[in-house]
Amino acid sequence: MQRNQVLAVAIASLFASGHAAAQSAPASSTPAADNSATVVVTGTRVANRTALDTASPVDIISADTIKNTGVAEIAQALSVALPSLNFPRPGLADGTDTVRPATLRGLAPDQTLVLVNSKRRHTSSLVNLNGTIGRGSSSVDMNTIPVAMLKNIEVLRDGASAQYGSDAIAGVVNLRLRTDKTGGEFTATYGQRRTDYDFIAGAVPTGATWGTETSRKRNDGGTATVSGWKGFELGDSGYLTVAAEYKDQEHTERSGYDVRQQYPLVNGAFDPREKTINRFNAWYGEPEMKQSTIFANAGYALEGGAKLYGWTSYQKREAKSAGFFRRALQDQNIISIYPDGFLPIIAPDVDDYSATGGVTWQAGAWDMDASIGYGKNKMQYTIENTLNRSIGPSSKTVFDAGGFWYDQLTLNLSGVRQFDAGLATPVNLAVGAEVRREGYKLFAGEADSWRYGGQVLANGTPAPPGAQVFPGFRPADESDNSRKAYSAYVDLEANLTKQFLGSVAIRGEHFSDFGNSVSGKLAGRYDFVPEFALRGSVQNGFRAPSPQQQFFTSTSTNFINGVPFEITTFKPSHPAAIALGAKPLDAEKSVNFSVGSVLRLGAVNVTADAFHIKIKDRIVLSENLTAANVRDFLTKQGFIGVGGGRFFINGVDTTTKGIDIVTSWPVQTNGYGKLDFTVAGNYTKTDVTKVPVTAQLAALSPAPVLFDRVNVLTFTDGTPKTKFIGSSTWSYGDFGVTARATRYGKILAPGTTAALDFWMSAKTLVDLEGRYAITKKLSLAVGADNLFDQYPDAYPAALNTTGNAPYSNYSPFGRSGRFVYARLNYSL
Repeated sequence: MQRNQVLAVAIASLFASGHAAAQSAPASSTPAADNSATVVVTGTRVANRTALDTASPVDIISADTIKNTGVAEIAQALSVALPSLNFPRPGLADGTDTVRPATLRGLAPDQTLVLVNSKRRHTSSLVNLNGTIGRGSSSVDMNTIPVAMLKNIEVLRDGASAQYGSDAIAGVVNLRLRTDKTGGEFTATYGQRRTDYDFIAGAVPTGATWGTETSRKRNDGGTATVSGWKGFELGDSGYLTVAAEYKDQEHTERSGYDVRQQYPLVNGAFDPREKTINRFNAWYGEPEMKQSTIFANAGYALEGGAKLYGWTSYQKREAKSAGFFRRALQDQNIISIYPDGFLPIIAPDVDDYSATGGVTWQAGAWDMDASIGYGKNKMQYTIENTLNRSIGPSSKTVFDAGGFWYDQLTLNLSGVRQFDAGLATPVNLAVGAEVRREGYKLFAGEADSWRYGGQVLANGTPAPPGAQVFPGFRPADESDNSRKAYSAYVDLEANLTKQFLGSVAIRGEHFSDFGNSVSGKLAGRYDFVPEFALRGSVQNGFRAPSPQQQFFTSTSTNFINGVPFEITTFKPSHPAAIALGAKPLDAEKSVNFSVGSVLRLGAVNVTADAFHIKIKDRIVLSENLTAANVRDFLTKQGFIGVGGGRFFINGVDTTTKGIDIVTSWPVQTNGYGKLDFTVAGNYTKTDVTKVPVTAQLAALSPAPVLFDRVNVLTFTDGTPKTKFIGSSTWSYGDFGVTARATRYGKILAPGTTAALDFWMSAKTLVDLEGRYAITKKLSLAVGADNLFDQYPDAYPAALNTTGNAPYSNYSPFGRSGRFVYARLNYSL
């Protein structure tokens, strides 16, 4: 029996021997009757912060908190409300510009489970492949849900695999939907980036006469959002709440001054156009985006006490971001098509669907819940303003590059009841089962997006094939795969004494592709006096390898000394990957410990929760294994023309530890309104204790590194170790003001050697919003996010030789500067 299975059984046996009691079960709550005992909805909230009566730390973020930010999107709102959650905003990162992941407690984006009304949400089909936070992960795109549809968001900052299954190593985010049968609200917001930024320019080529610039003023990124929700009665006992949102966002451009020579020499001298070309030639910032979303949530009470519920959604997202600029003189360019060079555009279309329906009913003493849910996310790439250099002057400039989709079908059945066991309170027992099918399909682009057209360069070497910046997926890359997962859980909770709440949960899962997993959780809370309590938990968890990690593949042709080699992101099951040491992916396994306290000092509430998370066999994307000795090894193994590549592999072990502290203080002034203060802080530190190796690669000389220092340092120092948030909301009659300051600790943009490392200093961002009720139904808000226009530290010239990208993607708050906005709200 594996170590984690032993731990799970041990936890269960503790309860059987009377040393522990139970944690709330994940019997899913429904919009119509929220009476199931669930971890996420347990307890109360003060000033929309940490719950004070739970065995594990929970945060609730209200709909108003999300709405009262300039960039009204869920992931951004969470990042300025929770000290342990970060939302970096990478650029020049292909599809990751469009679907950006969030991280909780410094762990990977796919190690946080996302629920909607306590039901598992499907993930994005995108797997992050570039050098950003979350490389190698596929996570839920929370921005597919309109803010107008949310009642609140509940965040469990504790592992919960025993309650919810795979992915809940760092915690759980539960998006709870509106259930209104009357009323409504419509909102129109417009904002723009109004900013000045400084950067460091590089050295111009010897003999050049064009100048350099080191600062810019930009007014861009205009974003218009129109949204609303409306509640309707369904008969005498039902409701239908419908929300819709349309967002039109212009891109932002935060490039530096491109000092490089742009044109071929003319009679040995620089082309005169070098002095006139626009050298701010990169889109480096927020993507261009048009996004339409509709969401409906309904419930209906039947005779006899049964209740129907369900929700459905659709979002269409059309985005555009860019790759690196191709100069006129580069081999990747064809002068007759782009005389001044070109900026290739990556334009993914994302279609996201979901539908869930269920029923709750009474069966004797049991509260029963059965549901079925389906979700699908499709991402298809169009590459614009580009060319296939190997085809020559007849090349197209727009290509269908193919794409992929992921879908998930989930069936749940759960029951909750209480029984008397002679304890201080009845024991709450929850049992349940889940069946889940996941599918992943990758489809090819048009032939011109990936093929070699036969052209050679001036030096006689073959021209690079495929669409510049993003070669299309090939027919050989296509796949259509699925898997099934079956799980069952038991969950108990009770007060063993008046002061001591205990809980225990155990869950077993079987996956058709890699096998079994068993997880357990033991949690407790002791209230010494009404003003002070201690709480803690111990548990083991897991995260199953995603279908995206198992089945994604892409291929490009590289010519090395005139010989074509196929460079591939291999499936772990590909024979060439197996020859390099790849194995079938297994689950990541974790052991979590937490201990915390709750303190009430009159109106002041303070919670402090420390955590220690050990994860074994994390799944990572290997380095690019394309060295000459790798090619030679593959050739000897019979893989002619295969030049290496990369693949997903288990084998990174990490230890993450830290503490969250949250203080809230509501103040009623004497005739001057109400003030709510919140101060929160987080410290998180991650250590990498093991990296993957394979015998096949270790035998080569020199031995290729599967997981190098850049990726190790990304885990340990790529997110801030400290983050502090201070916020205050004042309301008085028709007026309201929200002020917030967020301080991010220093972070590292790692290099391949220590000499190339770049530390960014700590930064504090201030947000300010004022509101005024013009009438009882109409209100106006104006504000600014990042009021004082803070940027991460700019790269030195030695680390940004092109000038295109003066800021690191590791910045936890992006690099787009001040956002000024106005918002009108009309309530029905």
